[in-house]
Amino acid sequence: MYRWMLGFIFCVSAVFGGIEGFWKSINETTQQPQCIVAVYEYEGIHYGRIIATFDEQGQMSEDIYQPKERAPGVIGNPYYCGLDIIWGLQSTGSSYKGKILDPQKGNVYNAELWTDGGNLVVRGKLLFFGRNQTWFPATDADFPKGFKKPSLNSLIPIIPMVN
Repeated sequence: MYRWMLGFIFCVSAVFGGIEGFWKSINETTQQPQCIVAVYEYEGIHYGRIIATFDEQGQMSEDIYQPKERAPGVIGNPYYCGLDIIWGLQSTGSSYKGKILDPQKGNVYNAELWTDGGNLVVRGKLLFFGRNQTWFPATDADFPKGFKKPSLNSLIPIIPMVN
């Protein structure tokens, strides 16, 4: 009986709530994976950190343990992997609102995130204009064999500075 209830609670929270977890963005042109973002909670606020990026063939090219490429739009040019690109997300009931960063250009936009059918919808907007992107749950198959996913509970936000 308890297993059934735990399974039910997990399914309900996956469909109706929790934005926490590992999410994979897809390049809209190539339809290949672009990056994996860990969405985590810290002191009641949600953040999103890039933990891995993919090359044009859809293979993981770098991760938080071996970062390579740097974010030109962020002061200090930090590595993409390990960079918080989403911050200040607070629940509005059906969604979370905060900020999202384009690390290449250094632009910060208002963000709204919500789940839809087990996926994460990420909306970046400036004034009345906005754009939605659907991120998919990252599965174990999305990570190389032996990759150690960081504990979401251990992440501490570092808000990037932009020009």
